[in-house]
Amino acid sequence: MLLTRLLLVATLGLATPAVVPAVAQTTDATTPATASIVALGQALQLDALFAVLREEGIAYGQTLEDEMFPGGGGPQWASAVAKIYDAAALQTQFEAALQTELGDDPETLSTILAFFTSDLGKRVVGLEIEARRAFLDTATEEAARVAADNRFGARDPIVPLLRRFIEAGDLIEMNVAGSLSGNLAFMTGMTESGVYGDAMPQDQLMSDVWAQEDQIRDDTSAWLYAYLGLAYAPLAESDLQAYIEFMETPAGQRLNAALFTAFSEVFTGVSRDLGHAAGVAMLGTDI
Repeated sequence: MLLTRLLLVATLGLATPAVVPAVAQTTDATTPATASIVALGQALQLDALFAVLREEGIAYGQTLEDEMFPGGGGPQWASAVAKIYDAAALQTQFEAALQTELGDDPETLSTILAFFTSDLGKRVVGLEIEARRAFLDTATEEAARVAADNRFGARDPIVPLLRRFIEAGDLIEMNVAGSLSGNLAFMTGMTESGVYGDAMPQDQLMSDVWAQEDQIRDDTSAWLYAYLGLAYAPLAESDLQAYIEFMETPAGQRLNAALFTAFSEVFTGVSRDLGHAAGVAMLGTDI
């Protein structure tokens, strides 16, 4: 669900093309489908989620500057990153994509909303966002990774449940695919900035990106077990079991697919914009 690593790969860029408000783009605001998408966004606390994503993006912008053009970004780079990670614009684009994916199926939306407006549904969404925010602190994430390794070593009974949750959403492979697409978009944006001189051939870009696949898969798996372990630690096993069972239903599967599609649509374009901005910043330095 909202724990998708693809979100964290806001660290691969979140640029936002011009967007049309979701309601105006799809259907009249009074229709049941649109009302359900609005209600879904509220139930999933998208405002809070995208606020965290913006913080992740701003922090990643600093990391990019430190690694690619130390001290060379200046106010222009900070301004570009802030514009790229415009939480309101990103959320609007995301909700428009959800409208496309789920807006024509009010029955499924009703089932999804019934879960996420329940006590358990509200709690898991809150825990996911709280853990996401906690991971903004590097020390917290590192501690969560150590705790995840310890759970494996101790054969903690929560590990099979986390594995089942990951498998229910195909979270590792979906995130790997999203990360590779984001990396390719980022590198394409850099190429388009002119930082490499002559345009780098697309087949070379793809080869460079695909060479990262195994590393991305390993890191994604480790991140998921650390993040899930932290997020769901307060839940009773019976509650986590109930959440997993919902995600294994047709409605849960449909939501999972819709979320990945929506995040991919938003973040791939954003990655390209961030790559372009990074390339322009590099051209403005002595690198």
